[in-house]
Amino acid sequence: MIRTVIVEDDDAAAELLAGYLDRYGGEHGETFSSVRYDNAVTFLEKYASDADIVFMDIEMEDLDGMKAAAKLRERDRSVTLIFVTNMAQFAIKGYEVDALDFIVKPVGYHDFAFRLKKAVARIRANEEKYVSVNLLGGGYAKAAVSRIKYVEIMKHRMIWHTEDGDLESYGTLKNAESVLPREHFARCNSCYLVNLRFVRSVRDMICDVAGDKLKVSQPKKREFLKSLGDYIGGGLDV
Repeated sequence: MIRTVIVEDDDAAAELLAGYLDRYGGEHGETFSSVRYDNAVTFLEKYASDADIVFMDIEMEDLDGMKAAAKLRERDRSVTLIFVTNMAQFAIKGYEVDALDFIVKPVGYHDFAFRLKKAVARIRANEEKYVSVNLLGGGYAKAAVSRIKYVEIMKHRMIWHTEDGDLESYGTLKNAESVLPREHFARCNSCYLVNLRFVRSVRDMICDVAGDKLKVSQPKKREFLKSLGDYIGGGLDV
């Protein structure tokens, strides 16, 4: 079952999205649960990082969807976020909060289904996988792929920077690339293999990865930005 949340202050718009979820599920053999909040404040108060997809209206009173999304990302970096809005120009800022996409109102079913298909594909790709890291000094550790921020090569050592702490092993970035999903990881230079979901910004040849500033090399820049653009835009074959 795919768990969804609809944050929408318009009753008719919320009912339409819920109906589209049911229709898509029937057509594609998926099962969706749906919880609706009519304002972002209540949503954030009650949210327990237990959703797969959040449909977020941007224009709401008390707290608009863009600000709510920023607060959401402080607590849950993995949930798939789709904006629903009358004002497409604001939704372009969605890359700042790792939004998968946006849907312009009035929402038509085929437009909705196209974006939901991308969301489901991302969820399936992100279903938790683990890699085994052979540690320096012996032993090994399991690292959840979704919690690996980036892999670094330093003086013949490979450092796996994860949300649970650093792990050190011998190896090469080519070794890491062979066990990590290509659609989610990309090199920003010859020393770093980056999990694209942790990229906050790329400015002046510097990539902010979960607060760490990593250099983007000129030879890798074009390919890295393309990989990042594909990831943010849901550019997977779905």
